[in-house]
Amino acid sequence: MIVLVANLGSTSFKYKLFDMSAGEAVIAQGAADRIGRTASDWTFTAANKAPLAGSSALANHEAAIDLHLKLLFDNAVIRNLQDVEAIGFKAVHGGPLDVVRVDGHVLSVMEQFSDVAPAHNPPYIAAMRAFGRRMPQVPQVAAFETAFHRTVPLRRQAYAIPHEWTEKLEIRRYGFHGASHRYIATRMAEINPAARKIISCHLGGSCSVCAIMDGKSVANSFGMTAQTGIPHATRTGDFDAFAIVKLLQTGLPLETIWKMLGSQSGLLGASGVSSDCREVQQAAAAGNSRARLALDIFVEAVRHYIGAYLAVLNGADAIVLTGGIGQHAASIRKEILSGMEYAGMVLDESGNQNVRGEARIDGAGSRVQLWVLPTNEELIVARQTVSVLQHAA
Repeated sequence: MIVLVANLGSTSFKYKLFDMSAGEAVIAQGAADRIGRTASDWTFTAANKAPLAGSSALANHEAAIDLHLKLLFDNAVIRNLQDVEAIGFKAVHGGPLDVVRVDGHVLSVMEQFSDVAPAHNPPYIAAMRAFGRRMPQVPQVAAFETAFHRTVPLRRQAYAIPHEWTEKLEIRRYGFHGASHRYIATRMAEINPAARKIISCHLGGSCSVCAIMDGKSVANSFGMTAQTGIPHATRTGDFDAFAIVKLLQTGLPLETIWKMLGSQSGLLGASGVSSDCREVQQAAAAGNSRARLALDIFVEAVRHYIGAYLAVLNGADAIVLTGGIGQHAASIRKEILSGMEYAGMVLDESGNQNVRGEARIDGAGSRVQLWVLPTNEELIVARQTVSVLQHAA
């Protein structure tokens, strides 16, 4: 089965085209950034061909989809639209929905939760409709990031709020990055089946920590929205809701407050330098105290959740770091994992500095395995898409 897996952000479109019957091979992939601006950068790679890149005016996600469908045709990856047998979406927030075939009801539920996922749900809805117009006979599957966290006990999902808010308004901790944490659970089961208790740290532009027991999520640092938990590139992370009252008293409109907490906070807001961790690190190394504070806030939050999940799991067999920061920022990994000897963790500092791909970075005497593993969210979504359609057949 040929499956196209789409991953969308408010101004981005990425995809991978899998041949699931040929060893889950990626036969093409592409991306477009800065959608909606004067010039959008795009990349395209087909198997056994030189990568292509360019810049085009892409007014919206629909234009980005058209561009990449044309690239698939022009490079003979597909001969017609029917060659694509299914489309899977790494969807974000569907409330009570898990992994489902897309229909009118699914789109309606996503619209209902757009207010708490404003950067994610609208572009996914637009893309689902755009693909539906171009490829009406091709089934679509939404694999919601919240699905992996359905196994979290209610006592860790529910807030201490009036119960009718929990029951009627479905206000609870949903958890996100489900595809990434599910991949880590799956990969660790292959690498070390004896590791039953895993703490998975997805650290990148968006960040979360997940406690995994026997392959199932039992806690996640996200709350009801993707704004919460660990500080992100531009999103605040955990924030006292009552502080909003103080902000309102300054005269700031609520809409402005939401925008600042969601797109001008996190590493960007704390550092005043950049949302890119690499640039914040460079500024900190040059003596910028705000940049150093931003990194300290970030590291402290990750350590906080690791400590909490050591309590949830009664210790850990393995700590896994993934995502752009988790995979590539050796100094951040060191700050997160150092001083954890009390919990049985000993970092191999030399190994930590020389990570290439999958790597184990715990040192002699460590009772807990420390891993750096590249995640593969798209592969998980492709597998889920095939599974849903096979069960529906």
